[in-house]
Amino acid sequence: MGTFSAWHWILVAIVVLLLFGRGKISEFMGDAAKGIKAFKKGLAEEDKPETPPVAPASTIDHHPAPAPAAAPQVTPAPATTTSEQAPATAPKVG
Repeated sequence: MGTFSAWHWILVAIVVLLLFGRGKISEFMGDAAKGIKAFKKGLAEEDKPETPPVAPASTIDHHPAPAPAAAPQVTPAPATTTSEQAPATAPKVG
């Protein structure tokens, strides 16, 4: 009862061809190849970064948000030059 010989495998191949026919086996292999390609494509798409989903138009709020309050405008004080500044008085010695 050892391993199968080459004659056993040839006989199994003939029985399989008779049962399924040559066309069905080629269709099965073509479907298997398509499945492998789809699997590889799925793996490749997984590596790409996902884009955030866009909300459907029916769920978007059509009321505009209130505008933010404007900050009060502050006008800077005019700059003074050194000639306009009061002279510094130094204490007199002696």
